[in-house]
Amino acid sequence: MVQAVIPARGGSKGLPRKNVLRLGGKPLIAWPIEAAKRSRFIDEVFVSTDDAEIAEIAERHGARVITRPLDISGDDASSEEALLHAISVNETVGTADIIVFLQCTAPLTATEDIDSTIEALVEQRADTAVAVTEFKHFLWRNEEAGFVGVNHDPTVRELRQARPPDYLETGAVYVARREGLEQHRHRFFGKIAHHVTPPERAWEIDSLVDFQVADVLLRNCDRAGG
Repeated sequence: MVQAVIPARGGSKGLPRKNVLRLGGKPLIAWPIEAAKRSRFIDEVFVSTDDAEIAEIAERHGARVITRPLDISGDDASSEEALLHAISVNETVGTADIIVFLQCTAPLTATEDIDSTIEALVEQRADTAVAVTEFKHFLWRNEEAGFVGVNHDPTVRELRQARPPDYLETGAVYVARREGLEQHRHRFFGKIAHHVTPPERAWEIDSLVDFQVADVLLRNCDRAGG
């Protein structure tokens, strides 16, 4: 069995109430629910939340709700805590072979990205899998020794298109074997597979500007028939 879990807290400092804000005509939380329900592999979609409004919206869009305790719903709570809680209190999630962890902050995620990440885990016989996008930018970091290049040698300026890509997590799709997730209590363990998402679908919402950009990207996608 393959079960999807979407953690969705009511609180958010960067963009208050972001999970229920309307984006592209529907609440933000609706986007990952609908994408997951179109999956060829996912049996059921669950939303883990501490918030009554999110719960009502989630059920209206076809998800089952797992009520999350307040002690793992604060700003410092990790997504892993929500996943492990769902496994421990819900028999359906707790007996799944594979857990698909989706984030409602990535509304451009397509069902194709979800299914391809699941397929990467299964076909590569991996323990976990993650959706990523190619990243060819030059990163720098302040260190005691000075301002240093992280993913490049500053003295050798390669053409951007000639550099082998690094990969950036989209923050949208994570897949894990349930038994391993329970044992390691983290989304990454063992052999890690990946699926490369097109850059136009890789966008996370953490601020009002992110939200506004996502709205433009979604409208452009609609006009293009995506």
